[in-house]
Amino acid sequence: MPPPATAAPPQQLPDLRDTRTAFAHKSNAELWRAYWLFKVIGNPTVSGIGGKLMQFALNLRLPVKGLIEGTIFSQFCGGETIEESLGTATRLAQSGVGTILDYSVEGKDGDEAALDHTVEETVRTIGIARERNDIPFCVFKPTGIGRLDIWARMSDGRILSNTEREEWLRVVKRMETICRTAADANVRILVDAEESWMQPAIDDITDRMMAQHNRARAIVYNTVQHYRHDRLDFLKASFAKAEQGHYMLGVKLVRGAYMEKERARAVELGYRDPIHADKTSVDKDYDEALRFTAEHIDRISVVVGTHNEDSTLLMAKLMGERNIARNDDRICFAQLLGMSDNLSFNMAAAGYRVAKYVPYGPVREVMPYLLRRAAENTSARGQSGRELTLIALERKRRKA
Repeated sequence: MPPPATAAPPQQLPDLRDTRTAFAHKSNAELWRAYWLFKVIGNPTVSGIGGKLMQFALNLRLPVKGLIEGTIFSQFCGGETIEESLGTATRLAQSGVGTILDYSVEGKDGDEAALDHTVEETVRTIGIARERNDIPFCVFKPTGIGRLDIWARMSDGRILSNTEREEWLRVVKRMETICRTAADANVRILVDAEESWMQPAIDDITDRMMAQHNRARAIVYNTVQHYRHDRLDFLKASFAKAEQGHYMLGVKLVRGAYMEKERARAVELGYRDPIHADKTSVDKDYDEALRFTAEHIDRISVVVGTHNEDSTLLMAKLMGERNIARNDDRICFAQLLGMSDNLSFNMAAAGYRVAKYVPYGPVREVMPYLLRRAAENTSARGQSGRELTLIALERKRRKA
């Protein structure tokens, strides 16, 4: 991670439109490939059809793996294995950017062996992170270690059968194994968020893990999705619980995913939509969460997971106002590999702690993740357009 920055005064904010710094790690060929990739996935029709065709071709074992590896996979993934991803981690570290190792294979619902394998793979990432100083976090999805329905049943308080109780105990044991391993290795672990109907059980067990392992510093981090209108209050309640329990609160703040799915389910089942009415409300809550964490940084460690320039600069400004060092261990900015390099590399160059999510896994198994990234760039307002504009500016600068 980068050393303390001394060149810039505390209130001088980074220039997030500096394309020279943002794309210094990319060759002309890589920049050109990224340009055309965002051009394609920025088109909803082409992206949707292309994604389905790629998945179909992989399912039929047609020879398209090389095409996928050379395009969307290499843009958004570190490799098929941890070992391949470490090359990406080394390259990121050369620019002062850390790596969050993310085993992005979807959990196979009901396949106990696959759920156990996710634990084994996550433990492996923790072991690698313990030996390197450029991997500040590891991460896992709760649905990778437990069946979707068991999380939902525990979240809404349904009575479990004897078989389901035994299944739940196995889920708890997997969670405990991951968090205990992380604590023993002194490696911070991020617990990803899931859909709202599964989240209460995830929150409960993550709170227990934080109370157990976050005594001296934050090891276990919960993820708070601020596209939900109840999450700012949840953040404040989590802080109160940590304060009362005398442990450190670890949180990753994101705006969130699953919006269309959440709205559709609320309409179908006739309950209140858990999602904010508009993006302005989401942005307001997210930025208020940043203010709250900065105000209580003595007990909160936070990962600022955002691709939003305004929120990134707001947190930098709050840190300056409160005389929080740019490389303070309690605050880290995070973006996905292959996206928002203007934020990641410019913030790192200015001395802030930054990390990229680096997903990995076999191409065939990681396709659901890749399709979500394509959909995110298509649906997120202006995301592909921003990427294309910045890449075009850098290509023009290089030609000049």
